Amino acid sequence: MSIQGPLKELGIHDVFQLLDLSRKTGVLKVTSVLRQNEGTIWFESGSVVAAQIRSNPHRLGELLLRAGRIGEADLVRATRMQREGDTRRLGEILVDIGALSARQLERLVRTQVEEVVFSLLGWSEGYFVFEEGLGEAPRETNVKIRTEALLMEGARRIDEWERIRARIPHLGLVPSLAPAQGPEAGSLTLTPFEWRVLTACDGVFDVREMSRSLAASEFDVARTLFGLAAAGVIHLRDPATPLQSESGSPPDVRTLVHQAEEHLRRGDTPAAETLAERLMAAFPDDPRGSLLLADCCWIEHRIGDAEKALREVIRIDPENARGLRLLGVAHMEQGRLEEALLAWERWLGLPQRSSEEDRHLATLSRTAEAVRVVTEGVKALR
Repeated sequence: MSIQGPLKELGIHDVFQLLDLSRKTGVLKVTSVLRQNEGTIWFESGSVVAAQIRSNPHRLGELLLRAGRIGEADLVRATRMQREGDTRRLGEILVDIGALSARQLERLVRTQVEEVVFSLLGWSEGYFVFEEGLGEAPRETNVKIRTEALLMEGARRIDEWERIRARIPHLGLVPSLAPAQGPEAGSLTLTPFEWRVLTACDGVFDVREMSRSLAASEFDVARTLFGLAAAGVIHLRDPATPLQSESGSPPDVRTLVHQAEEHLRRGDTPAAETLAERLMAAFPDDPRGSLLLADCCWIEHRIGDAEKALREVIRIDPENARGLRLLGVAHMEQGRLEEALLAWERWLGLPQRSSEEDRHLATLSRTAEAVRVVTEGVKALR
């Protein structure tokens, strides 16, 4: 038996609770076209036993190496044993050759699974499909995490993220050591993990890249950076802030749009929205900033805000095909059929459209005709 549907109708938290309460065993796949991402979670009797996400495949050997749990020679030896016919999982081999303990392996795999789940719990749009039957779950060790505990920790993290975002609004910020405030050296007491984060603040890597290089969760790295920034130890720079070059000439809009789209692809909606708003302010006659803002609003299911952004697109460019198409969708989402039909009729009447937009011709024509029949029928019933 399968369960499926859009996340805007049944939220991801509700899906997890349903699988937990019914003690389901199977595979949950969550896909987001806007994020260009997909996550897969394996459940056994309602508990999570494995998880993967396309944007960060979490290769175990690489994670162990970055975390300093194993040496490169250990990884080379274990992978060579697999190539020579050893059918055991990489983690099992590493434990057997003494490269790390079973407890260390379990702790890292558990953290790896939790981070994928916490990432997916932040999705408010997309489509989910659950199929019963565990199949071949990619399990490096036999972890089994209670879904209820994951949901509680996910809710706690959401609350703490709100506090962290006061200083770290998105993961594209680049940390660097702050200049000394005076001639006297001060004392600093840090945990080993805080020291690792501090030494990684090179002024080049952003928060997301730092978390990957440290083999640590984005949440833990951001929380640590928040504390270091509050203490004045580091400085956080937003690469998207300077919208003028050093020479004072305007930046390349295409480059900025590409950067925002890259943020969206990586799932960093706040960073993309920040850049979209700055594009709108710096280039008020270019519709691309408003289109990007609309995309951000779609991801977070803020349909009213998406509509406002799309109206701005059409104000700037009345024949913007993508803007008209999406504006019709926004009207439909809010139950305004006649306005949706008007936007789509304008789309259909455009003298020319890109090949990307023309891919929607058949679907949009059928949908517009169906809306036309419904609206005329409602008028007749009145």
